[in-house]
Amino acid sequence: MIKKYVYGKPYLTRSYSEDFKEETGEPFPFQYQKTEKGYTFRYPLKEKDKIYGLGEATGKIDKRGKRWISFASDNGHHEDDTLSLYSAHNFIVIDGETPFGAFFDSPSTVIFDLAYTNKDEIVITSEKPFTLYLIFNTDAYSIIKEHRNASGKSYFPALWGFGYGQSRFSYFNEKQVMKVFKKHQKYQLPLDYICLDIHYMDEFEDFTFNKKRFPDPKGLVTTLKDEGVYIIPIVDCGLKVNEKPMIKEGLEKGYFVKKEDGTPFKAAVWPGFTYFVDFFKKDTKEYFGHLYSFYTDLGIEGFWNDMNEPSIFYSELTKDLPKEEKKKGNPDFEGNGYFQDYSSFFHVIDGQNVNHYEVHNLYGGLLCEACYDGVDKLLKDRRGVIFSRSSYSATHRYSGLWTGDNSSTYRHLRLNFNQLLGLNMEGFLFSGADTGGFGGNCSRSLLLRWLALSLWTPLFRNHCAIIFRPQECYHYRKKKDFRNLLNARYQLLPYIYSEFGKAVLRDDILFKPLSFIFKDDETATNIDDQLLFGDSVMICPILNKEKTRKVYLPVSMTEVRYDGKNFKETNVDRGWREIKVPLNELVFYILPDKCVPVTKPCLHTKDIDLSDVTLIGSGTEYEQYLDDGFTKDIKESNIRVIKK
Repeated sequence: MIKKYVYGKPYLTRSYSEDFKEETGEPFPFQYQKTEKGYTFRYPLKEKDKIYGLGEATGKIDKRGKRWISFASDNGHHEDDTLSLYSAHNFIVIDGETPFGAFFDSPSTVIFDLAYTNKDEIVITSEKPFTLYLIFNTDAYSIIKEHRNASGKSYFPALWGFGYGQSRFSYFNEKQVMKVFKKHQKYQLPLDYICLDIHYMDEFEDFTFNKKRFPDPKGLVTTLKDEGVYIIPIVDCGLKVNEKPMIKEGLEKGYFVKKEDGTPFKAAVWPGFTYFVDFFKKDTKEYFGHLYSFYTDLGIEGFWNDMNEPSIFYSELTKDLPKEEKKKGNPDFEGNGYFQDYSSFFHVIDGQNVNHYEVHNLYGGLLCEACYDGVDKLLKDRRGVIFSRSSYSATHRYSGLWTGDNSSTYRHLRLNFNQLLGLNMEGFLFSGADTGGFGGNCSRSLLLRWLALSLWTPLFRNHCAIIFRPQECYHYRKKKDFRNLLNARYQLLPYIYSEFGKAVLRDDILFKPLSFIFKDDETATNIDDQLLFGDSVMICPILNKEKTRKVYLPVSMTEVRYDGKNFKETNVDRGWREIKVPLNELVFYILPDKCVPVTKPCLHTKDIDLSDVTLIGSGTEYEQYLDDGFTKDIKESNIRVIKK
């Protein structure tokens, strides 16, 4: 059951696909009051209550004890106590004797004090008008699925998007891109796509290729695609100020955001001064979406949308201000953007000028919607691949999500693990982190441990910054060890792809804490370094420098150990066990009476046969989602039962 409460006159975000009847009275179980700071909601916690959600928010899986400011922020130097990140995800579940969910549907700032100030109380404050949805059901898992159903189906990319991707900031020319492909080929390392960061562009301008460094982009795309490897270019937020036809059209038709005086707002990003598209206007979204034809005409089918919080280096209004003046605004804000810039430009919404600050959290998601709609038309009968850095709670309909600029540390490996449930709760099934870390010199052991985690995330990409050591797998010794883990991903793709498809169709999630299934096992409810993946698997990656770890089995399971050649199965009893996991091996568990389909190793998804599988585990049959990997016809009839 979902109850809807409206406070003030909020902008309608369309985050929920159904129009629920508006309730009156107190929003039970919250205690509500209107204050000078906005709208405040309190809820007393019991000792064993847990809190899940907040999307990509930092901190532990259980968010109790955390403070979070929902305001999409470019913050590449984040840690577990960081208050704001790239996206704004405002859904939480309080899991206790009386479980309930709460979605604070606000396009502006919401502050979540989840027993941070007072260990026994939640205090949530919204500065601006918003809509509150309260969800009631029998347990946390059911509440999440109800939220998922109301917020719409998750984005489902083409099969090749589930392959392994290699990226770097940046590959500077065609020669370097071909080297990446040939090195993977030489060492038999699976690969499905290569990402191009901003240096492929002409002076960092979107919808261009530098003619000297990339003289034949269509030829490059065609050559690699014939081999089974796709190109994914980055598309940054902001269109370079110049005299090109697309800019003249945008100015003439009023497609760009404006200052209060009605003149176009200019802000600096990578190419220098840019215009930001006003995505709150329907015709403007169509204009921007069609710009992607520049890439699709070259044969490109995948897109990486970045800097879309939007990230601003400075604007024409703040360029010459002292540093201390530039960051005036919200004292809790930790990101790089300038609040004075955000409050200095306006959108046209229903014929009215609305300050960007009022609707800031929606911007990155609206860019993704424009991209999705445009690419959907351009690719016609084929699914592409789209992922983004910034998003709001409904963006999962249009795009995948990667978690932004992380660091090459075991702390961030654990942070990556902790974010998986929250991202899935918000519908971002196609999600993942920069494997190995974007910033820092990733060690061999850290990269192998990260691969062992990331091979379970649908979005599986290795990405790092140019000022650090090369992070491609072939740069490290004993390349066979890396091949083992990449092979594991491709051999497990029948299961990963199938569970993804079923989750999309059934408004489900892929990653679940043990407490969702084993509610009556007190030990299981307190495990925070193991997760269930799909219907059959429990993952227990090593998230530190150790070679061993303890694993808790709530029931007897099948232990599976993969060494690069075989899936070795061992029946193990319920309880604690200590396992040793060499860097080149993968260990996971299959639940009782369940199966996992695996296939033969391959170098590219174009060579995989998802129907040619062997079932492992103690079960006798498996319910498999299966399509051709490109069709847009995602339907329940694509699910079949296969037996041993």
